[in-house]
Order: sequence, then C-alpha cells, then structure tokens
Amino acid sequence: MSTQSERQESLRRSEEPLGRDELARLVARDIAPGSFVNLGIGQPTLVSNYLEPEQNVTLHTENGMLGMGPEATGGQIDGDLINAGKIPVTELPGASYFHHADSFAIMRGGHLDICVLGAFQVSGAGDLANWHTGAPDAIPAVGGAMDLATGAKDVFVMMTLLTRDGVSKLVETCTYPLTGIGCVTRVYTDKAVFLIGPDGVTVRETFGCTLADLQAVVPVPLTAAGPE
Repeated sequence: MSTQSERQESLRRSEEPLGRDELARLVARDIAPGSFVNLGIGQPTLVSNYLEPEQNVTLHTENGMLGMGPEATGGQIDGDLINAGKIPVTELPGASYFHHADSFAIMRGGHLDICVLGAFQVSGAGDLANWHTGAPDAIPAVGGAMDLATGAKDVFVMMTLLTRDGVSKLVETCTYPLTGIGCVTRVYTDKAVFLIGPDGVTVRETFGCTLADLQAVVPVPLTAAGPE
C-alpha cells in the first residue's frame, strides 16, 4: 500500500493555474464516451466547444433540446436556437426538440449521466450551493439546478477555487442555501481537481500549486489520489 508521501509525489501537476477554456477542455476530456450530459449556465457551457466527435456525447439543455452542438458563431447563429443560458448554439445531426416539461422529465427521471454546474460553495461531503448567496439584495437563480443535482448520476462542478476575497469555495459546511445534498462527485477548479467520495476529498491533480498550498487555504482534509 502506498504511503501518503508516495501518493503526493505521484500527484499530477502543471506549473500554472488553468484558465476557463483550459478547464473546460479538461472536463470535456473526462466525460465518458456515449454519455448524456447537461451543461449548466456560466463556465460549464464552454465544455461543449471541446467535446470530440468520437466521444459521441449527447448534450441536453433544459429549455428543450437534445443533441446540442458547440456554441454558434458568425453565420451559424440562429436567434431561435439557444441553450438555457440564452447563448446561441449549434445542432448536431439527429438533434430533437421537445416541451419544457419533457425536458425536465429527462432530468428528474435519472436519464442524464453527468451534469456540469457552477457553484458558490461545495462542501467536503459533496453538498452543493449554487442558486443564492443568501444576501438580502442578491437575485436568486433557481433554474433547473436542483433537478439536475438530484437527477443526474454524477455532478461535476466547475468554479474558481477562491472567492475574490481569497476564501475557499470548497468548504467544510456550506453557509449558503443548498441546491443539493451529497450530490457532487468532482470539483474542477483553476488550481486543482478534487474527487469527493465516502472517504473524503482527494486531489487528483494540481495546477500551479502543491497539495500543501491547497491545504493551507482549503478548510477540508485533503489527500492525494494514488497513481492511476
């Protein structure tokens, strides 16, 4: 059995934090071939631009489309063809359209393999807070996140690790209103990829920092993932 120090030595590292597009490319790479996937509003929408045709991933959007392609640009833009974030998108061969209620039935019925969401906070137990900060003047954004968080088989979160004030968004206990309980399985950030499971939080790889650097700012016990 490998020791903690040996696991830390084997931890995959890159020299710089990841940008939004680099992070989206990483998430896209980790989506298993043949998956049915929903991409949330914000950073997650970028993932569609980095999925390879050979992955055969089918993208779902809660406003009623299955078979969504990458973001539309230039002459591809059709004002009637948008995702849930009102961003113009393309359609792939075989794409279909349906009632909003049917779209939510796909989400609530457990038919999605993965949803990728943004977050204000994720707890070490996999709790998700992404619809409201609780501030009196904040505008809540419920959308379909609650249905996705409970209906998808896996929930991946994309977010910056720290707030503008330098506070970790990966926390021991969420202080914002919860979207879902124990639903998050992976957290992709600019500084590291975190895997959340029954044994706690493990760090799969780091970007521009060490495990010790992360532990200094993240108030949750972290361990390094073993070699693959």
